[in-house]
Amino acid sequence: MPTAPVIRIDEPGSFAWGVFHERHPELVRRVLDALPYGPGERAAIERLLVESTSGVLEPLGAAAHDHAQWLEWGQGLWGAAWGRAPFLWAEGYFYRRLLEATGYFRPGVWQGIDPFAPFKSAELASAAVDEELAALGGLGGLKKTEREAALLSSALWGNRADLSFQLTAEAAADASSGLIADDSSTLWAELERARGGRVCLVADNAGRELLPDLVLLDHLLTSGLAAQAVLWVKPQPYFVSDATMTDLISTVERLRTAPEQAAAVIGRRLRSALGTGRLAVRTHPFFCAPLPFRQLPADLRAQFDGVTMTILKGDLNYRRVVGDRLWPPTTPFAEVVDHFPSPVAALRTLKSDVIVGLTPAEVAELDATGEPWRTSGRYAVVQVHLQR
Repeated sequence: MPTAPVIRIDEPGSFAWGVFHERHPELVRRVLDALPYGPGERAAIERLLVESTSGVLEPLGAAAHDHAQWLEWGQGLWGAAWGRAPFLWAEGYFYRRLLEATGYFRPGVWQGIDPFAPFKSAELASAAVDEELAALGGLGGLKKTEREAALLSSALWGNRADLSFQLTAEAAADASSGLIADDSSTLWAELERARGGRVCLVADNAGRELLPDLVLLDHLLTSGLAAQAVLWVKPQPYFVSDATMTDLISTVERLRTAPEQAAAVIGRRLRSALGTGRLAVRTHPFFCAPLPFRQLPADLRAQFDGVTMTILKGDLNYRRVVGDRLWPPTTPFAEVVDHFPSPVAALRTLKSDVIVGLTPAEVAELDATGEPWRTSGRYAVVQVHLQR
């Protein structure tokens, strides 16, 4: 098995360090501004922020439903400085602790209240989403290859406002200029070759990212490329805007009740597909685990056996499938994802240090820009491994 140094959060000035010392303080401020938490919750959130930047790792209380599981996951880390923890692990634990601080799992008035719900709701109700729903009307006039390119581009770039469902010349040029690895032709060819099978999509964010994901799944179902689509969502709030079942329901309703006919038709089809099981929604606790997909538990691994293609959306799923390590960027994608139990396609906008599957020439060209291309969100990859 190939290996590389695990990314940690203890190097000042690194991207991972900045997440804990710059991004998380801003997140905490926004959460406290968005919801009227009481003194107890507010104090617990503030304590978590201090602990995660300058303290030691403390396990969840014994009353927590997943206390034993996290004791196992954190074996060898408890009592150590947060900086000693791997970046992927530390981020996962930060968000689990944030839910604990807000009372998400405890009996009481805050039980089950998503601390990120105000952000998700505002985005889904935004004028930008109105524009994207209106743009769905133009898909029907595109050639098949153009329509599929537009759908994939929208799902790939997620919540980039300048790349919606419109395949204008400007949008296409913008998408192409930032796409540094493109196996999209392999993806569509494999779906066509194995048409009528089961396709899984492991979701990333809610709102403006989940919307094009659902439209893509609708296309796979209506075109016959998939007989069944399985959408995997998080079992609880995670990483600010990660999609849960509640978010899925809201997004389908946003489509179904849209004034634009094309969007409303897609929304009605999706709702019907949910009712018949052609679109199945599933979740598993492992999707909120601080571990790479190489450690998929047996029951979850079995869910991907026999799947035509698993589409992994977003940066976090990419980190989990390739391993959150400082790989040489020329490391072959296939070499680090061959452990996954089905053919896999990663649709990922670069927002962290991890990257594989590039050529030496591509790396040299990107490095020559002098910009933080690995973390800027300006670049993306569509990478596919078929495991034949």
